[in-house]
Amino acid sequence: MSESTTDPRILRSRRMLMESLAKLLTQKEFDDISIQEIAADATLNRATFYLHYPDKNALLQAMTADRFSALIARRGLSFTNCDGALRAIALGVCDYLAETTGCPSQLQKMPLENSIVPVVEGMFRKGASNHQFAPATDPDLLATTAAWAVFGAARRWFQTPNRIPAEEMAAKIETMVKPIFLSATGSGLGVLQRPGTNRSPSAV
Repeated sequence: MSESTTDPRILRSRRMLMESLAKLLTQKEFDDISIQEIAADATLNRATFYLHYPDKNALLQAMTADRFSALIARRGLSFTNCDGALRAIALGVCDYLAETTGCPSQLQKMPLENSIVPVVEGMFRKGASNHQFAPATDPDLLATTAAWAVFGAARRWFQTPNRIPAEEMAAKIETMVKPIFLSATGSGLGVLQRPGTNRSPSAV
């Protein structure tokens, strides 16, 4: 692993910057927040900010990815078999959109897809690396297609007034997205599973 992912001082500075941005987002619009404000709230200087991120958009994406990854980790996803992981990922996206700080109108303006979608793509790619696909299937394209489908459906759910419970929406997303994997593998996700299940790789 690189020093940037293991050095406690670097990790601490990045955590402080993420926390400061999250705090400021509860007070004003993202476009109105300056790098100087973020650095000052984190008790760091502007030069330190640029040592970690090229601009505030990069910080926003890193913060989103970090929080979303932590939320998914709390759901205990593993990648050994197939039983509920797709639904868990969909529920994670719904939960993240619902729990993100800041008012809904501000959230809708943020480029969250730039940070959430790559994380979900990575989860699908990790599962795909342990599974056999049809010869004409591009695993990377499959992961991208599924990730955008999950995010798009979850975001529409989030923006819907009087929306249904997240668990119910996650089940709907699972029903709609699972055929993407079925067509590519002939057996479903095959490699995504929550811990504690022992179904065969062909189980869906």
